[in-house]
Amino acid sequence: MAKVDGVGRRLLALLPHLNERQVRLAAAAEAQALGYGGVSAVAAATGIARGTIHRGLDELNTPPETLAYEEVRAPGGGRTRLAVQYPGILKRLKALVESSTRGDPMSPLLWTCQSTQQLATVLSRQTPRISPDTVGRLLAEMGYSLQANLKTLAEGANHRDRDRQFRYLNDWVRRCVRQGDPVISVDTKKKELIGQYQNHGRRWRRQGRPEHVKMHDFIDPNEPKAIPYGIYDEARNQGWVNVGRDHDTASFAVASIRRWWQAMGSPAYPEAQELLICADSGGSNGYRVRLWKVELQALVDDLGFGVTVCHLPPGTSKWNKIEHRLFSHISMNWRGRPLVSHEVVVKLIGATRTSTGLRVKAKLDMRKYPVKIKVTKDQMRSLNIERHAFHGEWNYTIRPRTVHSNL
Repeated sequence: MAKVDGVGRRLLALLPHLNERQVRLAAAAEAQALGYGGVSAVAAATGIARGTIHRGLDELNTPPETLAYEEVRAPGGGRTRLAVQYPGILKRLKALVESSTRGDPMSPLLWTCQSTQQLATVLSRQTPRISPDTVGRLLAEMGYSLQANLKTLAEGANHRDRDRQFRYLNDWVRRCVRQGDPVISVDTKKKELIGQYQNHGRRWRRQGRPEHVKMHDFIDPNEPKAIPYGIYDEARNQGWVNVGRDHDTASFAVASIRRWWQAMGSPAYPEAQELLICADSGGSNGYRVRLWKVELQALVDDLGFGVTVCHLPPGTSKWNKIEHRLFSHISMNWRGRPLVSHEVVVKLIGATRTSTGLRVKAKLDMRKYPVKIKVTKDQMRSLNIERHAFHGEWNYTIRPRTVHSNL
């Protein structure tokens, strides 16, 4: 890079003292000395057209005596630049690009791709003989470049109480752990196609004998899927994964928590007086999902003690502890291995271990979970739910309303 910069400085200092042909030969000589990519480097450093440099290279490689006589134009000769011929072209081009960017409804490019071809077509209605390449050069001179979207806007990141919600959630976690009550993080892992499909990652096999999988992962509604819903016990560093086969609904989410309590939670916390659930803001356990709260109320009635839910702020699901303390290890454990059956999925999840003591249990859930279940206003009014003073939509406690069965 430093070498190319030096070439650019040297040529730019020399070019004002050379005529047209000497400029062409000097640029060609520098490009030839740089080797592969030299033409592009010199063109970028000096603004000389690549065609001009290639012409100079042809002249360098031709014996001088065989070259035809060429009359050298005086400085300033040649075709007048478009910006000089049509003084308003840069202003019109900028107006086209800026109006499309801002969403001006009168812009002819608002609902089209901003290609140089389309910009040239629109400009040519007033300015003849303008090509897409010329439009690209003018845009570059004006300081424009091709740029992709940049992901920086997140609802959670912009929420004024984002950090306060995290502190509030952490205070609840510390309180429940200190009291000996269970604290769980919950979420649905990415749905997995069941079959001879590629699973990213590599594993040891005999050289030259990779496992063959299908070339394309076409989405087929009739193809079996695995829906792993995870529950991570933060204090005991243990995970439970309920592997569903039907739909990822709020009923499935709460049924997974219920199965965790029956298999792992109840034996580990026989004296529990409260359960804290840390959940994302969206998905089947989102804070706006009515069915999630209705199903939780049924669970609470059976447990006989309150369940508090603290949701992570919107757009911050990557900080859910279950993601990097449970799901990431499951993905590493089954990397490079096609998930050819639900039994394979369950066994691979259950075999996940870490040196820090993580242990995981998994079960297959064969039940059906219908979608589009309507929750009535009467059902919502029947909930024994207490919304907290701080962001009650994110933080709430559901208490028993009937004589419990304690599962």
